[in-house]
Amino acid sequence: MDAKEEVRSRLNIEDVIGEYVVLKRAGRSWKGLSPFSGEKTPSFFVSPEKQIWHDFSSNKGGDVFSFVMEVEGLEFRGALELLARKAGVDLSMYEGQGSQDMSRKKAQLLKALDLAATFYQRMMLADEVALAYVSRERGLDRQVVHDFKIGYAPGNGDALTKFLLNKGFSRDDIKAAGLIGSRGTDMFRNRMTVGLADASGQTIGFTARLIDKDAVGPKYINTPQTLVYDKGRHVFGLHLAKEAIRKADFAVVVEGNMDVISSHQVGVRQVVATAGTALTEAHLKALSRLTHNIRLSFDGDRAGIAATERAIPIAQAVGVDLSVISYDGAKDPDELIKKDPRLWAAAISQPQPALEWLIEQYAARVDVSSAAGKRELTNSAFAVLSKVSDPIEREHYIKQIASKTDIGEAALSDRLEQFDSPQAVRLKHVRATLDNSKDEFAHQDYILALMAVDSAVYDVAKKLTLDEIVGDERKRMFAYLIEHPASIGEQVPEVLKDIETYVKIVLFKAEARYEDLDGQDRLVEAVKLVRQIKEQKVKQNKLRLTLSLRDAESRHDEQETARLTSELNDLIKEEARANRSHKR
Repeated sequence: MDAKEEVRSRLNIEDVIGEYVVLKRAGRSWKGLSPFSGEKTPSFFVSPEKQIWHDFSSNKGGDVFSFVMEVEGLEFRGALELLARKAGVDLSMYEGQGSQDMSRKKAQLLKALDLAATFYQRMMLADEVALAYVSRERGLDRQVVHDFKIGYAPGNGDALTKFLLNKGFSRDDIKAAGLIGSRGTDMFRNRMTVGLADASGQTIGFTARLIDKDAVGPKYINTPQTLVYDKGRHVFGLHLAKEAIRKADFAVVVEGNMDVISSHQVGVRQVVATAGTALTEAHLKALSRLTHNIRLSFDGDRAGIAATERAIPIAQAVGVDLSVISYDGAKDPDELIKKDPRLWAAAISQPQPALEWLIEQYAARVDVSSAAGKRELTNSAFAVLSKVSDPIEREHYIKQIASKTDIGEAALSDRLEQFDSPQAVRLKHVRATLDNSKDEFAHQDYILALMAVDSAVYDVAKKLTLDEIVGDERKRMFAYLIEHPASIGEQVPEVLKDIETYVKIVLFKAEARYEDLDGQDRLVEAVKLVRQIKEQKVKQNKLRLTLSLRDAESRHDEQETARLTSELNDLIKEEARANRSHKR
């Protein structure tokens, strides 16, 4: 048995999910309100028998690992480690010698960092100056000090090192954890410390601020790159913000860690930071597991503009919507919150699309009445706009630029072509349209559900072709059921074992939706689903042909234009015939 199966065998899926969702018995299953939407009628089901869950409101589902990945915003490895701790499974026992050594090393560093956090908090409580700085000057209350593991690193050079040596750690361990600096003394001295935690709340490093205004040195210093801390991947405050992010369906990304802490203290908890580094794809991917709406709170200076410019193509690649929060009267969120927390709450509730914000920033810095100013504005805007693949978005922003520069939209469209060819943009849009199809094609799961439990629908279902089924898992199951109608019982067939979770979700959908229907009703449902699938395939083909036709026309390829026009006309006629047949 591998590590994943050992962990699974020791945990009841309903117990794990019950820590996040209030579940009530519903026959052989359990049900509750979806943790992924604000529904009022329960549509979230857990099947202990099949060891799977499914949320009918969002069409999400899977096993206990996928649930933890969704709800905690973790990758698979993080979910496995979290569940292994719950199950009391030592993952190193399932790894090779090199991996076992690495796991033991990481565990040792994490233990040292956890003890360091406790040490710093005790030092703060014992030092009147540090305690006064944290509580009075910074205005931090007891709860936020506890949540963010805020403490104090003493000013002498080796207090923490001595403490950890006495706990049995080697000097090499302490240095590898990022707690000893280049001079061989404690990394942090006479500073307020703030714990850096991973998505599950484990301490992986520290950021530390000088508390003596007259002291020489950088205001903030952070743990260097270590075996357990990677600043390019770490999202500060995520472990405390993820529930609020999921409920609000947006995340606010600020520049400073103190901005996060101050926001959490006043109850605005869907706020995180990137811990002193530029926003990366890894940061956005971590947040995208919780929401696709990311709001940036960057300064309107050149650095803030540059950071937003860099973020837009990354957001396009990850598939998240990016907007910007603006406010007046304060240099950062921390200062705004101290002035009036309601001003911060109001600011984050009124975000502006990132590219729209950028265009306004560009326009404010040039003379748009001059030819040089118009050229500078359009060049700056198009350098970013060319990375946007959606043609509707591009057209929207071209209109915005036209209104600011008094340049015709046609001229601007021609200018944009110099930055990125229309063909590349349209092809990217086609791919995006086809790739974002998981929920759009969810009803295909239901024809598979019927095929799996009722052989009477076989003659209806076989009117579908494999080409009309979307997604590898669906295609695999469809092909199997065409050859073996209604043959899937409690045991998933060996040839489908590698997609077992998906097969179980389909069977669960069949049980939930069709168990009480008689044969005639199932047949009617099958006819409706097959018609929907065929209609959807025609729409997809029309979209593909229309975009390809525009592309051929823009290249003045008459032969390709004629071929595509003929193919599109044939498809439209076929669609009309199908509609007439259906009406009869």
